[in-house]
Amino acid sequence: MLKSARKQGKQQKDPEGRMPLADHLRELRNRLMKSVLAILVVTIVAMIYYKQIADFLMHPVRESVGCSKGFGEAASEGETCAEITINGLIAPFTIMLKVALTTGVVVASPIWLYQLWGFLAPGLHKHEKRYARSFVGAGVPLFLAGAFLAYVLLPKAAKTLLDFSPDGAGNLIPLDDFLDIVTRLVIVFGLAFELPLLLVLLNFGGVLTGKRLLGWWRGMVIGITVFAAVATPTGDPLTMCALAAPIVLLYFGAVGICLFNDRRRNRSDPYAGLDDDEAAPLEHTPEAVGATESLPAPRSDAEGGPQDDGGAGGPQRPDGYDDAT
Repeated sequence: MLKSARKQGKQQKDPEGRMPLADHLRELRNRLMKSVLAILVVTIVAMIYYKQIADFLMHPVRESVGCSKGFGEAASEGETCAEITINGLIAPFTIMLKVALTTGVVVASPIWLYQLWGFLAPGLHKHEKRYARSFVGAGVPLFLAGAFLAYVLLPKAAKTLLDFSPDGAGNLIPLDDFLDIVTRLVIVFGLAFELPLLLVLLNFGGVLTGKRLLGWWRGMVIGITVFAAVATPTGDPLTMCALAAPIVLLYFGAVGICLFNDRRRNRSDPYAGLDDDEAAPLEHTPEAVGATESLPAPRSDAEGGPQDDGGAGGPQRPDGYDDAT
């Protein structure tokens, strides 16, 4: 009896995900705690292996512009190189925290993204959940592709920038500044690769059409180029072009998907592409008129025809009116 009373006392779960504000806040707190706990666990593990992680981040640049012979010998041979350094007594500890925390956020992203999805999903309709899963499934590979491109291009960008050094001068690269550049490059490249996904999302939501996106291509190319010039932390033309070119290609790929979706939508609903204040086109094709039924013409009083007396026993209607007026 006690168990049945508890079951009856429990609130029935709303199938549409509606709940009071207090329950929403409680749900948000639980999701945040799980996300933070996952990040902390991965961060603690990353602290143990932080030297290997830092070596993984520095390896491409060190192989590209590192001084294997020392500043003096490299300068005498006309080579340009750089040394990655740490300045200060507390700097190694702060760098360890930075590397570990960044690794924790990145590696634990499946967990906190799942918690975010679990908080938002009850408020979505069935078709919206299907679209959201597709966009999340496409967004993660796009972000990883942008991050990998940044990791590959960073050594080439570093070599290009160091080639401007005067002859006989050495270069010192602080490790904390280097990690900041790596983090910014990964975030900028990863988020920039999400632009086509955002355009497709707006098209599927009926906000933008493929034809309109195609008409914006000149402005979009200029805007992408300006964004790449401002967003890249190195500021060199190589990195700017390496960021702008893939985004432009992905933009035209997104436009193609939007045009295909518009064509598919128009086949099922011819008026789907109309704006809210735009009238549907008129159909000017006349329809065939069916066969008409012939009616006998009424005879006038002069011809001796029957008068309309309003029925048997009804009042007389002189001149076709109900009364004398």
